[in-house]
Amino acid sequence: MRRVTDSSAALPDATAPHTAPRRAVPRADIVLPCLDEAAALPWVLDRVPAGWRAIVVDNGSTDGSAELARSLGAYVVTEERRGFGAACHAGLLAAEAEFVCFCDCDGSLDPALLAGFVRRIADGECDLLLGRRRPEGRGAWPPHARAGNVALARMLRRRTGLRLHDLGPLRAARRADLLALDLTDRRSGYPLQMVVRASDAGLRVAESDVPYRPRTGRSKVTGTWRGTWHAVRDMRGVLREPPAHLSLPSAEPTGTGAAR
Repeated sequence: MRRVTDSSAALPDATAPHTAPRRAVPRADIVLPCLDEAAALPWVLDRVPAGWRAIVVDNGSTDGSAELARSLGAYVVTEERRGFGAACHAGLLAAEAEFVCFCDCDGSLDPALLAGFVRRIADGECDLLLGRRRPEGRGAWPPHARAGNVALARMLRRRTGLRLHDLGPLRAARRADLLALDLTDRRSGYPLQMVVRASDAGLRVAESDVPYRPRTGRSKVTGTWRGTWHAVRDMRGVLREPPAHLSLPSAEPTGTGAAR
């Protein structure tokens, strides 16, 4: 697979000797949950930042996604238990780098953007950084999916005080912090549970705008009103959980969350 280097990590122009070189982006593992995404995989893996390991978690594909991912240089993990959370967590457990990122495998989000996410975390700006999706192109974000996301963001604010606008799947954090959250949801509530428990633990949660393009193929979760309803139901269950009492390496005293 072709490795893409984030342009902001390039060496300074030789004609500008007074420009201080920027530190290289730390190495990270990127988890890519996958269910029948063969059509999008080549583009997604081609956009993985240089030096990073792509962990494709095959969650029951029947279109040859796993074999294609291996042929393109990805590390493939098989997770037989169906569910977005099951796939994400299997990838987290397989990760070894200090920083772990997550990205959908459908071509709607650009993995190359995660280099900037990791740099911001390494520089101490925040502990968990989420991509706030900004739709580009017709059909990128169906109205029912957007409405469900807005409702969940409001419920999250009431539960945690975090002023987030999106619970998007493009995100990055330190592996040690994510493991310490002791995440238990294995369905659609996994991304929300990550944010809720990070807030409970005192981690600084922030978001950054990212372009959101029409996905390749139909969504397994939010492609229909029924799928969206099931996802919202799972996430409501997460919001009803009592606050978790966690102590994380990167946590600051409660009340310092970046998005509060």
